[in-house]
Amino acid sequence: MEAVESVVIVGAGIAGLATALGLHKLGIRSLVLESADSLRTTGYYLGIWPNAWKAIDALGGIGQILRAKNIKLTGIMTSSLISGDITADIPINTAGLKGDSYLVNRKTLLETLENELPRGTIKYSSKVVHIEDSDCHKSLHLADGTILKAKVLIGSDGVNSVVAKYLGLSKASYPGRSAVRSFVEYKNGHGFEPKVMMFFGKGVRFGVIPCDEHKVYWFYTFRPPQDKKLVEDPINLKQYILSTLGKAPDKIRNVFEQTDATNLERSPIRFRHPWNLFWGNISKGNVCVAGDALHPMTPDLAQGGCSALEDSVVLARVLAAALREESQENEQRKIQKGLENYAKERRWRSIDLVWSAYMSGSVQMWDGVVLTFIRDHILAKFLSGFFLKKPAFDCGNLLSSSSYEI
Repeated sequence: MEAVESVVIVGAGIAGLATALGLHKLGIRSLVLESADSLRTTGYYLGIWPNAWKAIDALGGIGQILRAKNIKLTGIMTSSLISGDITADIPINTAGLKGDSYLVNRKTLLETLENELPRGTIKYSSKVVHIEDSDCHKSLHLADGTILKAKVLIGSDGVNSVVAKYLGLSKASYPGRSAVRSFVEYKNGHGFEPKVMMFFGKGVRFGVIPCDEHKVYWFYTFRPPQDKKLVEDPINLKQYILSTLGKAPDKIRNVFEQTDATNLERSPIRFRHPWNLFWGNISKGNVCVAGDALHPMTPDLAQGGCSALEDSVVLARVLAAALREESQENEQRKIQKGLENYAKERRWRSIDLVWSAYMSGSVQMWDGVVLTFIRDHILAKFLSGFFLKKPAFDCGNLLSSSSYEI
C-alpha cells in the first residue's frame, strides 16, 4: 500500500511530539511514525531549564500542567570528592538566570505532549527501514511493507537516526564515558533542599536531585574500568559506584546505598562532533532532523531535552510560515527555503551546546593533583555559572523569533 502525507515525523520522542504539537497549534497536520508499539517512556527524569520552559509555554497550556506535577529547583551546589569541600553554591535566581527550573519525569512530559495531539497523529509499530527519492516527495519504506510518501520529512528518531543517515550526518561518537541513572524513594521524606547537588573527582561525576518530598533522582557518569566484570551486572555496578564516591557526605552516599540495583539504567554516552554539525546537512530539500537525531550531546549541561524542545518550536514556526507563504514559488521550493531557515537558526546553537557540554564534562572528569586543584579552586564557580548561562536562551514563539542570550 502507498499513501501520501503532508508532513511525516519519524520518532515519537520529545522533539517529534513537540514538533507535531507546534504544527497542530498552527493548523498543520502531521503524522508521527514510532517504531515501538507504544510511547517510549524509558528514562527517568530530565532537567527542564528556562530555555525549555519558553519552548513549552509556546506550545500552549502544557507548561501549567507540568509545573503543577513537579517541584521548582532553587540552586546548584558543587562539591569535591577529593577534599569533601563545597566548591560552589549558587542560587539559580541570583545567578542572572530568569525563569523556572524543574526536574520533570520524562514519561510525564511525553504523555502530556501526546494527550494534546489529535487522535491518530501517532502511528505505532511503524519502523522506517529505507528512504528514497520519489519526484518531489520522499518515499518511506516501513518494516511491515507499507510505503508512505511525504512532502516534508522530519527525523527526530534519536541517536541512531535513519533520517540523519540519509542526510549524510556521521554516526554519533563515543567519548569514552557511560552514564548510570536511577532513583530512590524515602517513605518518610528525604530532607534535601530542592537544588541540584553535583560532585566531581577521581574520574567520576554524579549528581543528586530531589524530585518531590519523597523521591530522589541521581545520575552518575564514569569511564568504564578495563575489567568489565566490575560493571557487567547491576549488583556489581552498584558496588563499583559505591566504591568511587570519595568524600561525598553520608546523606548523599545513603542515596546510592538505598537504590535498588534492579532500577539502575546504564547506557554509553554519545555525541556528534561539532565539525560534523558545521559541515553536515541539517536539512536537504524537504528533509531535516531535530533533537538527538541532530545534536546528540553529553549530559554535562542537562540540555539534551531542552534543546530538542527549542528545535521543535523553531521548526514548527519556519515550516508553517513556508507552507503559508503567498508567493509564485512552488510548494517544494518554499518547503526547502523554510527548512534552510531552520538549519541556519539551529546550527550554531547546536554546535555551541554540543561543544560546551563536551568540554564541561571533560573538565568535571579531570583527575590528578594539579588538574583537580585547578578545577576545584579556580574553575568551580566559573563552571557553575557556565552551566547556568546556556539556559539563558529564547527560541521565540510559534509566530515570531526572538532568539537571544542574556
